[in-house]
Amino acid sequence: MRPVLRQTSPAIGAILLLAPFVLLAVMVVGRVGWLHQLDRSVTDALHDFALNHPWWVEAMTWWSLVFHPNAWRLAALGLVIWLARRGARPQAWWVAVTMTAGGILGALLKLAFGRDRPDLLDPVARAVGYSFPSGHALNNALGAAVFLIVLLPFTADRPRARFWLWAGAVVIPLITCLSRVALGVHWTSDVLAGWALGVAIAVLAFRWKEFLRQSRGMDHARIG
Repeated sequence: MRPVLRQTSPAIGAILLLAPFVLLAVMVVGRVGWLHQLDRSVTDALHDFALNHPWWVEAMTWWSLVFHPNAWRLAALGLVIWLARRGARPQAWWVAVTMTAGGILGALLKLAFGRDRPDLLDPVARAVGYSFPSGHALNNALGAAVFLIVLLPFTADRPRARFWLWAGAVVIPLITCLSRVALGVHWTSDVLAGWALGVAIAVLAFRWKEFLRQSRGMDHARIG
């Protein structure tokens, strides 16, 4: 019974973790009225605020630039090099593969859904490409989760560092999501879907890695 549960748990976890993204995707494709109204009302409210507060636009623009997906990829490359130098090559490979796979998946999903970005009369910012899911939100959530998973074990006896690691992993993606809607280049559902998918990819990749490691350990135990 236990081997069966061990084999099915990753599949169950995948369903639960991907459920928020799938639900949002279904509603976007189905053009659910209340979701469209929510997207429009939030965008209009933030756009009105942005038009009257240039400092807000500048702050959100800089935030989006600093935490651009490519910035996370460069940071992940640094993490890969650091792990490899410490002799943790399996973890280094995991970071590289997870970040690469997440970025590619996000780009493919944008093409698959083909959702248009908000079309505002007096935009404060512009972005190219399709809208759903948000690449900024996805890569910020993915990158933050990857760094959290890798670095958290190093903070076991350092509660202050542990707190700031958690705070950064939560706050940075949330402000990035806000910035993309505040600048009028994404709908709220875009960033929520991107955030949910980014977290799901990181957690599922980690659980799959642990599942494979435990399976190999069981095989070695049987052989021994």
